[in-house]
Amino acid sequence: MHARSAAQRVHLWYGAACAMHTSALSASHQMVYVLSAMRQDVTSVGNISLRVPATGAVALCVRITGHESARQLYVSCAVKNRQRAGRHETMEEFHLGMDDIDSPRGGCTTHFASLLAEDLTNLGVTWLDYPNLIRLNPNIPYRTRGNGAVVLRFRAPPDVGNTVLENVEQAIEKYVEHDYPNTNPGVVLVRGRPPSEMSKLSTLAEWRVLAIDVVRRFLSRHHIAHISRGNGRGIVGATAAVGNRLLDDCTFEFIAYRSLEDTAHERGVDAESVYEMNRRMKGKTFSNIDPQTGSVLIQPHGPDPVIYGIRGDSPSDLVEAASLVRCHQTIERWTIFRTNQGTGEHLRHLVRISDLRPYMAAVVRGRVERRGIMTEGGHLIFTISDDAGTIDCAVYEPTGEFREVAASLIPGDIVEVHAGVRPASRTHGMTLNVEGLNVVALVENVILSNPLCPQCGKRMKSAGREKGFKCTKCGYRDASLEKVREVVPRHIHPRLYLPPPRAQRHLTRPYERLGVRNVLENTVPTLAWLSSHGKT
Repeated sequence: MHARSAAQRVHLWYGAACAMHTSALSASHQMVYVLSAMRQDVTSVGNISLRVPATGAVALCVRITGHESARQLYVSCAVKNRQRAGRHETMEEFHLGMDDIDSPRGGCTTHFASLLAEDLTNLGVTWLDYPNLIRLNPNIPYRTRGNGAVVLRFRAPPDVGNTVLENVEQAIEKYVEHDYPNTNPGVVLVRGRPPSEMSKLSTLAEWRVLAIDVVRRFLSRHHIAHISRGNGRGIVGATAAVGNRLLDDCTFEFIAYRSLEDTAHERGVDAESVYEMNRRMKGKTFSNIDPQTGSVLIQPHGPDPVIYGIRGDSPSDLVEAASLVRCHQTIERWTIFRTNQGTGEHLRHLVRISDLRPYMAAVVRGRVERRGIMTEGGHLIFTISDDAGTIDCAVYEPTGEFREVAASLIPGDIVEVHAGVRPASRTHGMTLNVEGLNVVALVENVILSNPLCPQCGKRMKSAGREKGFKCTKCGYRDASLEKVREVVPRHIHPRLYLPPPRAQRHLTRPYERLGVRNVLENTVPTLAWLSSHGKT
């Protein structure tokens, strides 16, 4: 099934929602709201089933069959919770954070969260937000792939909340790779509004190393329920995700998934369809292709269940974009996440060189002390200084033209280096791995050269200290001649320079989003954001 069929399901959902009516069914004083689909291409509505889970919530599944173009639509409708003796059951607020439920060999925290969101929807929870995908400090050495954690925010009856953590723990046991030593799942469940201290921990986790013990003490102090496996590192990301409410800026990502049984095969995303999508959705999506190489960036390359991910500032734009992408593998499910990707959240701290620490994400303002030197591997190393110290800056070969910008810097230029801090080793000192260069001020590039002979035009040579110049061709001498001062034009200008999209971090704010702030007054989803096996 192509992404287009996934989008068709969304349109069918809208058609159903517009014609929604309410039917009251009395069964142990429970209210059931039936969603009806009213579309011309729907030929039958049938296979209605009623399910009563342990929570007492009622779930209704309606199978709608239409013409071939409509495929089949499964509408999984969470319904009103039971009413007994005229009283409404109390709903509680929950924030469920999770991290490290993946490994380099497969699995994916976002995929696990998508499965979990479907289960919670079937239990009748009320969603407060799209699933949040929170990218953390990309310089952490023990991260898995993109260092992303997920949080689900919802309201539910207390009895649902009482069993959520237990159910998640059982689901993790079935999902994770137990033979991979570096997978350390962590889950955090906050009842009610998250403590304000949680947002401070989240900010730290974006640009510093946040110790596991610090997080454990916080969770214990606030009596926050959690699950920790392996070395416990997963609770760091899970806690940080819950604490980040995406208040200042956010983006969205539409992620299409394949079945876990298909992860050994090629995804088969059609490049031409991505080029066309990128052309038609220009200004509404970002980081789809690399303009220098033409490589498709929405498709990952590992053995995980993600087929592709499309990023932008609006969920509806992403649904439209997904409808334009073709792929050979079947889309088993898709989910829209609200994220901090493309916001530059990790690079909001200006740090002096003397205050830098390993694995920080920081902005360092300094004066260029030494021009870039190309290493054997094609990497460029230049040096900057501030009033507190000196440090090398590394620009790596895959950054292409961005490396040429760094090579154009000369001593005296003032720059702000956006970077991750690489610790010192036996072969080099602490180094800044450059993610971006904000050129603040440029000095004149002046070249001093020997004068030309006024008689024969040949370049003259020094005649000795304070003796002027002499011509070795015709013998002309002149003690009054001085070196010629030539100002060479600079080919860079004061502005921000970024690596090409193929070399950017998930968190990097791309050129398309410079000056953009996406602040939502209401985070409650306004359209279908979850689909699986034809369900929406």
